[in-house]
Amino acid sequence: MEDAGKHKNEIEVRTQKLAAMRSAGINPYKDRYELNHSLSDISGLPDGTANIRIAGRVVSIRNFGKLAFIHLFDHSGTVQVALQKNDIGDAYDLFKKYVDTGDYIGVEGTAFTSKTGEKTVNALTWELLSKALRPLPEKFHGLADTEQRLRKRYLDLISSPDAMGSFKRRTAIIKTIRSYLDSNNFLEIETPVLMNKASGAMATPFQTHHNALDIDVYLRIAPETYLKRAIAGGFDRVYEFARCFRNEGMDPAHLPDFTMLEYYCSYWNYEDNMNFTEKLIKHVLWEVNKSLEIEYGGAKISFDGAWPRISFRDLILKDCGIDIDGVLTRDDILGEIEKLKISLDAPKGLGNCGLGTIIDLLYKKVSRPLITNPVFVTRHPVELSPLARRSDHDGKTADRFQLVVNGWEIVNAYSELVDPMDQAGRFEEQLKARERGDTETMEVDRDFLLCMEYGMPPMSGWGMGIDRLVALLTGAPSLREAVLFPLMRPE
Repeated sequence: MEDAGKHKNEIEVRTQKLAAMRSAGINPYKDRYELNHSLSDISGLPDGTANIRIAGRVVSIRNFGKLAFIHLFDHSGTVQVALQKNDIGDAYDLFKKYVDTGDYIGVEGTAFTSKTGEKTVNALTWELLSKALRPLPEKFHGLADTEQRLRKRYLDLISSPDAMGSFKRRTAIIKTIRSYLDSNNFLEIETPVLMNKASGAMATPFQTHHNALDIDVYLRIAPETYLKRAIAGGFDRVYEFARCFRNEGMDPAHLPDFTMLEYYCSYWNYEDNMNFTEKLIKHVLWEVNKSLEIEYGGAKISFDGAWPRISFRDLILKDCGIDIDGVLTRDDILGEIEKLKISLDAPKGLGNCGLGTIIDLLYKKVSRPLITNPVFVTRHPVELSPLARRSDHDGKTADRFQLVVNGWEIVNAYSELVDPMDQAGRFEEQLKARERGDTETMEVDRDFLLCMEYGMPPMSGWGMGIDRLVALLTGAPSLREAVLFPLMRPE
């Protein structure tokens, strides 16, 4: 309570300063300030460099009589500024009277190196650009403050150079991926966020109402079917960094709104796609991390060498002894799971889950958590792959792969299903499962079927959770730490 009272008093003091400035004819909120350097530039300037114009937030003030040292902060870092009464006269008194930490100021001056060896700008003029009414917080510590860091990310960025660095790295990762796709003749396009059908993945959608059209619509769960429409229209290779929304649970590896990168390439199959995926991810690691090895949660993860490729069936068989090729019905697989006393993670229970969903839950329980280094998991059951091409060699499996790292699915990809009759049958199977109560199924998308009937080339598609890749490469313990402004419950 004492801290709260102190905080309230400081707000009152700052509010009084604001009123006093206005009474004195000083505008505390300017419209612009002309710069010629960012703060990070200053360390590289020789002593004596004049006419430096910089601006930033005041994050520290140290007063020594007629001399004050402050540190300014911007996106590039911090720099020390010296304000001396002998140089700036009455402006020094105004600084001491009105300026607090958190305020934005502009400074014009000359570079020099202080006695402690720190490159500094000696101010010859300064100008208040924006007055802060609340004081900056102390450095964050502990679980409660972790919650506040996520709620008030702007304060986290000011207080933690690591936080600023992580989000700059996120931008670098996305920029590197985009550049690599562009250099391989992919074209970036945009697809709708509001959709008539919740298609493109097996997930529970967010639903809303479109007042002008008086129809219910869904926030997209994936851009897949529209990117495929673009391929059908004649584009050869397309991609999109798409915001996607799934009205499902939250945990360190899942968010209800997230960034998905999807691309589609005509005339590739899923094996071509695997080869390209390995090259792309290794390229990103070299460009961003300068290494094919990362550390996450104290464990080293190596992306070096050829990544193993193992089938969905062989992986489950190795990890728990159940051969999914030997189970024909839902009851068969449940019987095998019960014998081994495996408890599946199904928050709503298994009552309405179909065979494919149960097999997927089994894989997520016994296999995926054991994977650390990158592994391509291939040839999933067709029931789990309603938009993937059925294998020519085994009609029960799809030409599909997932890239799994550290127990997380980073990429989901397959040879696309371009047979409209097969696709119609898959949609009908999904509809039957939905009618039995399995909500993690896909709706029948008749407009997409119509597009398919006009013809689509052979192609392979790919989806990657950008937030998961960023979390891995920045060491973020959860996806909320890898997202600048995650959704939070209101305080």
